[in-house]
Amino acid sequence: MGKLGQVFYKGATPVKVMAKPRVVVIGGGITGAAVAYDLAQRGLGVVLLERGSLGSGTSGRTHGLLHSGCRYIRDTEVARECYRENMVLRRIAPFLFEKNGGLFIAVTEEDLEYRDTFLEGCKRAGIPVKELSPEEALRLEPGLNPSLKAAVAVPDGTFDPLKVILSFLASAKRYGAEVRPYSEVVDILVEGGEARGVKVLDKTSLRSYVLEADFVVNAAGPWAGRVAALAGVHVPVRPSPGVMVAFQGRLGNMVFNRMNPPSDGDIIIHQRGISVAGTTSWVVDDPDGVEAPRGHVDLIVRRAAEMAPRAAELPIRAVYVSSRPLVGEARGTGRGVSRSFEVFDHEAEGVAGFASIAGGKFTTARLMAEKMGDLVAEKLGVEAASRTAEEPLTPYWLYF
Repeated sequence: MGKLGQVFYKGATPVKVMAKPRVVVIGGGITGAAVAYDLAQRGLGVVLLERGSLGSGTSGRTHGLLHSGCRYIRDTEVARECYRENMVLRRIAPFLFEKNGGLFIAVTEEDLEYRDTFLEGCKRAGIPVKELSPEEALRLEPGLNPSLKAAVAVPDGTFDPLKVILSFLASAKRYGAEVRPYSEVVDILVEGGEARGVKVLDKTSLRSYVLEADFVVNAAGPWAGRVAALAGVHVPVRPSPGVMVAFQGRLGNMVFNRMNPPSDGDIIIHQRGISVAGTTSWVVDDPDGVEAPRGHVDLIVRRAAEMAPRAAELPIRAVYVSSRPLVGEARGTGRGVSRSFEVFDHEAEGVAGFASIAGGKFTTARLMAEKMGDLVAEKLGVEAASRTAEEPLTPYWLYF
């Protein structure tokens, strides 16, 4: 069941792919794209299904921050993962990232009190940072608040989310993966305690069809719980929306971060001709149809202006919402939930051949995919190890 035989191109030489197990990946965001690439690179047949356009969910609406990990120093392992994957992504896809660095700045006395905790946390996580005087920071970024009290340079970066997603998918396609947007999974077919495939609604033709599979991966982000329920299993994911405001024009070049524990409106990233400030956080049951509360927009603009005063003057180009797929008991704002990720093997719940992945960050998606790939390979008896940390990504323009 589900064996594929097809030809794909590596360079200019056609390579015959022998029949191999088929894995269906549900979700066309960064996690699904990275999983599809990891599995295809290991020699598995992969079909990725996305209910809308590629990157149309959470991943396509992120602020585009290549995390240094410094934001998460209260969770040393998450901070360390972010930094390591930041370095991996710079190495395997230098064409995708603006390696402009970042600054954590103290604007108030309260911010300044957090500096020692911040520096100790960065050291504990192995993240290289450098303290700057206010004068040095203002020479680098004249648009910062001239009253800033302290600054620390960190290895942040920025990116265009869709280009990163498409490059992972281009890499997957180079290894023979098939990508099907506008294909919604409406049922997971379970027989004898094992996932045998999925039922798909093709939204372009409005026809339904069954796609058999040897393994099914749920990488649907904040919708992962809904997808898991189709197979009668549970994923403890809570959608946590956050508002972002895009300004017309750049407020600077480096990423601006407020020197405080993660809070509302404490990041400004700059890429191309815009600056994006964010974000807020609350918890919902349904990630569809979430709107940006007006008060959140006003809060972000005000907080952004505390770091870069000109934010109060720039016209707003766009306001958008992205729902984080938090794993765990998220209450209130969801700020207290770890930004780590988890792989769920649903065989323990009575459904073999089915696994979910949720949580994490855009920056750590490659690592998340590697861990999921390890599980799938073990279940299917495939000995190939992941090579995604070493092999350069295929540029998106070669396949899209």
